[in-house]
Amino acid sequence: MTGTRYFEGKKRGGADLSGDERSTFGIIGLVCAVAGFFVMGFVLGPIAMICGWLAMGRRWIGARSKPAMVAIVLGAIDTVLALVWLATAPASWGLWP
Repeated sequence: MTGTRYFEGKKRGGADLSGDERSTFGIIGLVCAVAGFFVMGFVLGPIAMICGWLAMGRRWIGARSKPAMVAIVLGAIDTVLALVWLATAPASWGLWP
């Protein structure tokens, strides 16, 4: 359909997630954050932060679920620890000789 009548009452730019989808993203982010402490923290940390951000509804204000906030915090810690580990690895693998 063309014209502006099609978009009346609809939001442009994507729909918001439902409550079930948000809780699912929060749990996925929490699992990725915990797993990131043991394996692939430099991959699972950012994934946990993205899932936590989506679980919070892409906003910092308003009601937040606990798994979403924990996913963001632990994902950030995972990422920082992975970068520190990468920077301080032995000379053949590290960033500095």
